[in-house]
Amino acid sequence: MEVIVCGGGAAGLMAAITAAQNGNNVTLVEKNQKCARKVMITGKGRCNVTNNCDKETLIKNTLSNPKFLYSAFNAFDSSSTMEFFEKQGVALKTERGNRVFPTSDKACDIVDALVNRAKKSGVKIINDTVIKVIKENGEIKSVLLERGGELLCDKCIIATGGASYTGTGSTGDGFRFAKELGHTVKELSASLVPLKIREGFAEKMMGLSLKNVKLTVFCKGEKKPVFCEQGEMLFTHFGISGPLVLSASAHIDTAKKEYYCLLDMKPALDLNTLDNRILRDFSKNANKDFINSLGELLPAKMIPTVVKLCGIEGNTKVNQISKEQRTKLCSVIKGIEMNIIGTRPIEEAIITRGGVSVKEINSATMESKLIKGLYFAGEVIDVDAYTGGFNLQIAFSTGYLAGL
Repeated sequence: MEVIVCGGGAAGLMAAITAAQNGNNVTLVEKNQKCARKVMITGKGRCNVTNNCDKETLIKNTLSNPKFLYSAFNAFDSSSTMEFFEKQGVALKTERGNRVFPTSDKACDIVDALVNRAKKSGVKIINDTVIKVIKENGEIKSVLLERGGELLCDKCIIATGGASYTGTGSTGDGFRFAKELGHTVKELSASLVPLKIREGFAEKMMGLSLKNVKLTVFCKGEKKPVFCEQGEMLFTHFGISGPLVLSASAHIDTAKKEYYCLLDMKPALDLNTLDNRILRDFSKNANKDFINSLGELLPAKMIPTVVKLCGIEGNTKVNQISKEQRTKLCSVIKGIEMNIIGTRPIEEAIITRGGVSVKEINSATMESKLIKGLYFAGEVIDVDAYTGGFNLQIAFSTGYLAGL
């Protein structure tokens, strides 16, 4: 059987390998000179290949249409991914949050393993651009290439990625193919993306990285937070970024609602304990200026901002600060307010929210319910998850199932 895979990323390579190992003639078409460009930059070039967890945890960390992925995770879960790479000679390690990386900390080891396995399995890799997927009488017929004419096929797997990180080749081609073939494509937006904030103090703290802080995000006018977690984040020239912020971004839609967030610098301390801690620091620095007394409590780059937010003059002597002023200082440290005014562009997002409607895909096979012989895998489908290796696992699981 002639199988064509459009896209040589994580999902496309896994689909091609699986289809070839099942005895099919597989041609993978990749527009870039090298496959898996996006995999190369994941995990800051280290490649967070999966999350070392059970299927239920994979489902829990999937934000859009988690139930659709039950069959895919059952067929190929995290342990399957780890076993696959270890069999290719890539040693793996599990870090904080069960995130799995190659022991070498080199994403190229993951990419090389996929490409080499594909070639050994008999996959033919062509560097060309698919410009159209053609159907005839409700069945897949062929794909048209920019330079190489028409390739006839019995089955076609669309694994062209999303619309984020366009520099890696994810330019949304698969969404266009799906629409042209009669599929519904759910509205695309950025997910796992840095946030822009109104307050100018972000730029003044640019580059400041924070650990063990708590970020709580609220929709304006509502009491229940849409997101609340502890972890790492950083300030940038436009606002905030880092793992906490990327996860928070998956829960907000700034095009439809307004949001603000509170940053708790000392989540382990309640207000009373924090006040006692400040009193101890103040007693050691009684004759110092207020601005020079917070060095043990806060990062140096943050002190001028906190001093301004709590409304105490920086040159006020510590022994002159009232209980009321101390209370204000505690409330600022436990809740620096930031108004979210948008996200960075979709091109800067780690993944795309939205995609081909799961209602039109058979979850047990990844085959289109509308066109015989057409399959989807990876980010082109309307599924996305938190950061931590979950999105790459979705790519491998759906790719495996489509290839099967």
